[in-house]
Amino acid sequence: MPPLADAEREILGAVPDRRDDLMRFFGIGRTEHVGENLQEALQYPSLNIRGLQSGDVGDQARTIIPDRAVAEIDVRLVKETDPERMLQRVMAHIRGRGFHVLVDADPDDETRARYDRIVRVSRVSWTKAYRTEMTLPESRAVIATLERAWGEPPIRARTMGGTVPIDFFIEALGMPAICLPVVNFDNNQHSHNENLRLQNLWDAITSLTAVLRM
Repeated sequence: MPPLADAEREILGAVPDRRDDLMRFFGIGRTEHVGENLQEALQYPSLNIRGLQSGDVGDQARTIIPDRAVAEIDVRLVKETDPERMLQRVMAHIRGRGFHVLVDADPDDETRARYDRIVRVSRVSWTKAYRTEMTLPESRAVIATLERAWGEPPIRARTMGGTVPIDFFIEALGMPAICLPVVNFDNNQHSHNENLRLQNLWDAITSLTAVLRM
């Protein structure tokens, strides 16, 4: 990743992440130390193991040797990372650990007899990350509009997480895009009981109306 400019570091440092409160909220004792704060850490890609499965546990447990173990992995991208390159780097790491890698195919008996460590990799669709610099005229106009609507400057985040398939529109239309989040931070996004607080809904109406009237 290209080094951050001093002005960018100042903006990132002004985001009220409240690190200690977040640590207590999520019940964790430490995190990886990337950058000076959470916002700087978000400027780098990350790899997440979002699910593991092998055999059964609890009341369903049986005295067997499972025939396979499955891991679901996602890679959060940033603008500087190419999806295909990141996939190849993950596969190279797996091969480096001594595994024979198959792509979208189960091993047959001949393959099982030949290799003692086998991994099948099934790739899914991806979306490119995008970033609209906060110094662009379009960005400055949105920031000024929200400041007039609320009487104070909005919080500016240089990079966010999430799979937002908007890169296709950016490339096709040749224009920048700006994300304006409206949800509460504890909305359990993509999980059970996903929610939106009513006050966030009313605030969103105010913010989006102001932007649409620019």
